[in-house]
Amino acid sequence: MKAIVVTDEAAGTAGMALAERPLPKAGINDVLVEVHASGFTWTELEWPSTWTDRLGRDRTPSIPGHEVAGVVSALGYGTTGLSVGRRVFGLTDWYRDGTLAEYAAVEARNLAPLPADVDFTVGASVVMPGLTAWQGLFEHGRLQAGQSVLVHGAAGAVGSMATQLAREAGAYVIGTGRAAGRQTALDFGAQEFLDLENDPLEDVGGVDLVFDVIGGDIGTRSAGLVRPGGTLVTVTGPPEARPADGLAIDFVVVSDRAQLGEIARRVRDGRLRANIGDIATLDDAVAALNPTERAEGKPIIRVRP
Repeated sequence: MKAIVVTDEAAGTAGMALAERPLPKAGINDVLVEVHASGFTWTELEWPSTWTDRLGRDRTPSIPGHEVAGVVSALGYGTTGLSVGRRVFGLTDWYRDGTLAEYAAVEARNLAPLPADVDFTVGASVVMPGLTAWQGLFEHGRLQAGQSVLVHGAAGAVGSMATQLAREAGAYVIGTGRAAGRQTALDFGAQEFLDLENDPLEDVGGVDLVFDVIGGDIGTRSAGLVRPGGTLVTVTGPPEARPADGLAIDFVVVSDRAQLGEIARRVRDGRLRANIGDIATLDDAVAALNPTERAEGKPIIRVRP
């Protein structure tokens, strides 16, 4: 099969290459997915799991990409809950070869049915952003109606998803980002927007929840904006500062079939819009993932037309 592979951590996306790889086999409790669309996360080539297995052993050449939408083509031994021919989407294991390929072996529990009227491109684009936003807001942030949320990177793939879900839950959403992302953030439902390059972050005042995908100085300063009893939630690693009277939680997103189902229902109903950046074919993926300028939104590789 054709796949995108990486072999040199120092080279980053510039070290990507289109290659022929063996067809993966569906192991126990796995399914083999015929990949139709794959998402890519810009930071994943910095993750140790891209380059090593769980014991720290080199596993290159690795196939990146962990967000998939496709069709089940084979079942592994003992696999239940899915059937051959079923349209699915989900998040694959970090330590396995990924989804920038024509086929991927995925644990069945990490996949959910993709409705027939949701395009594969859309399905792949909402997996990680949707799950990250859902878990950050509701599992870790305990968001309630009437609360206020500061969403960093509100024009990006994850931030725009968090904005929409928070608004639907009855929260007041303040988005942040670069000036160029203002209108995008507002279009996705932010009620206010703060330009991080020109506006003082402290002008936000107090909020019940900070949803942080930026980290660094922004994450540190954001801790001081959390009201008593509130929460700072981040995906950028252990926070360097914590709210004086609140929680600071960092987490790694996990696949969840029930949550994927909730996301799919909202996409079908028009309550949740995908934020898709550039779309390219597998043959053009190397060039597309080495752009001169990155577009806002989730980059998608369309493996099959």
